[in-house]
Amino acid sequence: MLANSSLLILHPRVTFSLRHFSRRTQALKLLRTCSSSSSSSENARFGRSGSLSSIPPPAQKIDVNPPKGTRDFPPEEMRLRNWLFHNFREVSQMFAFEEVDFPVLESEALFIRKAGEEIRDQLYCFEDRGNRRVALRPELTPSLARLVIQKGKSLSLPLKWFAVGQCWRYERMTRGRRREHYQWNMDIIGVPDVTAEAELISSIVTFFKRIGITAVDVGFKVSSRKVLQEVLRYYSIPNNLFGKVCIIIDKMEKIPIDEVKKELRSAELSDEAIEELLQVLSIKSLTKLEEKLGAAGEAVADLKQLFSLAEKFGYSEWIQFDASVVRGLAYYTGIVFEGFDREGKLRAICGGGRYDQLLSTFGGEDIPACGFGFGDAVIVELLKEKGLIPEVGPQVENIVCYLDPDLQGAAVSVATILRGKGQSVDLVLENKSLKWVFKRAARINACRLILVGSSEWQKGEVRVKNLSTGEQYEIKVDKLE
Repeated sequence: MLANSSLLILHPRVTFSLRHFSRRTQALKLLRTCSSSSSSSENARFGRSGSLSSIPPPAQKIDVNPPKGTRDFPPEEMRLRNWLFHNFREVSQMFAFEEVDFPVLESEALFIRKAGEEIRDQLYCFEDRGNRRVALRPELTPSLARLVIQKGKSLSLPLKWFAVGQCWRYERMTRGRRREHYQWNMDIIGVPDVTAEAELISSIVTFFKRIGITAVDVGFKVSSRKVLQEVLRYYSIPNNLFGKVCIIIDKMEKIPIDEVKKELRSAELSDEAIEELLQVLSIKSLTKLEEKLGAAGEAVADLKQLFSLAEKFGYSEWIQFDASVVRGLAYYTGIVFEGFDREGKLRAICGGGRYDQLLSTFGGEDIPACGFGFGDAVIVELLKEKGLIPEVGPQVENIVCYLDPDLQGAAVSVATILRGKGQSVDLVLENKSLKWVFKRAARINACRLILVGSSEWQKGEVRVKNLSTGEQYEIKVDKLE
């Protein structure tokens, strides 16, 4: 009603005296204000403008780059990713692992375990509209633990599961480190023996060999959390400080040694215990570790068994003992390992170990378990460094085109027949010159060109050209394979 009134006042045939002009102008302003208010209300209600005078804001230029630390995957990058993931899956299935996956969005509580873990400060977390604290998963293992607890007694042990999933961490970016990445995990649930860790390392070595990486390029540093436990037990350090000490030790290559000592003192370690601990952590020989700790402890026994199994699996040259490897996550309890490039140009390629007590931190019953995580970013950097990025161009079996606009429907029928037989077909959707078609065929790496021409089609045939040999022939459409 108000909008109609304002139109009446603005109608060109309405005349009014100069004396009334001021009053009419004031009325017009009032009506426009009311009209604007009414249309704003209507906009909020219906999501569209109801005001005659509303002008859409100018389009703003957006930043076309993905958010910092994330990636786009155009076709050439997607082909490389698919190749990598295919190898992850092939190796996992060779070792009889079954694939699983979990939500990218999980409860925040799933990832907050121990104070001091670096991962706590790297979470992408927020409160959803239901007032629940949630987070984008920074790793996959806690989600796996949650699923194992959820399934409970219905699961038959041992479990051999693998996953390839996207993870998110807000961290400082370096070469091979982004804020989102894909991670290949393999986990064995229900096997307490070191054979499980040996099997996992064997699977990673198998993967490396498949993609052309050798023991000259990559190695594994292996140790055990039990080494630290034995040292701390000797100095009567309580068990509840064990996880905190491991997190501090994991920073040794990232911060000055004086800072490491300072943090260890804050964890209630004496100067004597700190010096002894650092001395043990400097050991790079299993023989020297045995001299230091004795042969009776679990740490030495587990490590000796692992190195013995490495010989049986055939990857002894890939692994070496390094007591300083502890891994930064608090849940590890036994053998731990990291894959590294021997030239030292990149961060850890992969890492994992035993986590026998993870389930109880979520209220479940503990089950022996071990696993590893292997990111997609560092391995691609290593492949580039070694000149091993594969040629993964597009591959299409057929390109189909018509030589006359009237034969467009015929070309569609040919493409449909071939697709029905499970073949890939790039159908030329417009009437293009043969020169254009041949360029297109070369770009998509088509195997053969199928031409639909008038004379051939009248006989129920098409012309086929093998693009690798140059051979040409005519064939009945129903004989196309």
